[in-house]
Amino acid sequence: MGYQGEETIFALASGVERAAIAVMRVSGKGSAALLEHLCGTLPPPRHAGLRRLWHNARTRESVLDHAVVLWFPGPASYTGEDGFELHLHAGPAIIRAVSDVLVEQGARPAEPGEFTRRAVVNGRMDLLEAEGVADLVAAETEGQRRQALAQTDGALSRMYTGWADQLKQSLAWQEALIDFPDEELPPEVEQALLSGMAALLADMEQHIAEGQQGERIRSGMVFAIAGPPNAGKSSLLNWLAGRDAAIVSPVAGTTRDALEIVTTLAGIRVTFIDTAGLRETEDAIEAEGVRRALFHVKQADCVIQMFAADTPPRTVFPGAVLVGNKTDCGPVPESVDDVPVVAVSLRTGDGLQALRAELESRAETLTASSSGMPLLTRARHAAGVREACEHLQAAMQQDWPEMRAEELRLAMRALGRLTGEVGVEDLLDAIFGQFCIGK
Repeated sequence: MGYQGEETIFALASGVERAAIAVMRVSGKGSAALLEHLCGTLPPPRHAGLRRLWHNARTRESVLDHAVVLWFPGPASYTGEDGFELHLHAGPAIIRAVSDVLVEQGARPAEPGEFTRRAVVNGRMDLLEAEGVADLVAAETEGQRRQALAQTDGALSRMYTGWADQLKQSLAWQEALIDFPDEELPPEVEQALLSGMAALLADMEQHIAEGQQGERIRSGMVFAIAGPPNAGKSSLLNWLAGRDAAIVSPVAGTTRDALEIVTTLAGIRVTFIDTAGLRETEDAIEAEGVRRALFHVKQADCVIQMFAADTPPRTVFPGAVLVGNKTDCGPVPESVDDVPVVAVSLRTGDGLQALRAELESRAETLTASSSGMPLLTRARHAAGVREACEHLQAAMQQDWPEMRAEELRLAMRALGRLTGEVGVEDLLDAIFGQFCIGK
């Protein structure tokens, strides 16, 4: 039996912005009676129909709107409950009038994420898929859309469920060793058990190691532009922004504080930070700018290290994209310390398309999965998989069969909490409180 909300909830799913159409979503035990009160009769399930909405359809009292109506009887609905949608004209007076009738008939406004929470409780999706829905609604870039859609479609859920099934199989073998201690079981059984656990542990550890990639797609990356004064850092930021975001001046030390712009590279959200020129200085304010520049260099996902054609750097930051500017003023070396140099002229535009291609390639590399597995997207997922790893490692180190079996159960439980199969009531408020109203 699925959960059927005792309270009928409603919300404007299309937001409050000015628009032609407003979508009102309703779900709960009283949905059928509510829709009959508004329309008189229920339309065929999952078929759109144009209906008059009345303040009271039985008495034909006061037409509220002419709306497209869709009826979704449970359990084949988003929430698993009876529900319907009203596609209204989006005038504030219409929305207010329909909302008033819903409240008069016993419905209440939905809390943030309450529709999706009911879908989880009713088994229409698991917690990982629900979090994917939240990420999909918030997606601003192509990379975020692809990752969120894969999670909504169950990519992470299928992988974690598959791991839990492997643990279940290992536990079954382990229980056999416990239940039949006097039997002459082939030694290959014990070896196969340990080999399977080791292979699963390797997959989990690889998944954790790639955790940054998924978070970079979801939250975006930071590229810090660093180098000596007058290397062209601010000019590069302006070119990336497509506008004059930073002051460009031949006077050394013009940039004192970090300046940020946000754009996309290869469908990934990237924040570019223009930092103060790196040099020794007696100026206290400029020195603070240099300190902050070095901080951003350490924290960045990637460093764009710039230099002017005639002054190549003595050292290269680890993993930096090395950019030699001002090719219009002189030759630029092909490499420094075996790191290839992208030669450009921000004055003439030479080499800038090659630089964009290199930055896009770097963004793709920093967000790619080398294993082909779905990527972690949240700290909660990383913590759960890490806990499962710890219990699996402990199981492999146990000599007592009963203790090994218990560690395997705990590893299964850690994965079950990720999908919502076990012990997650304390997480629900925190997870769905981040959703928008109407979802």
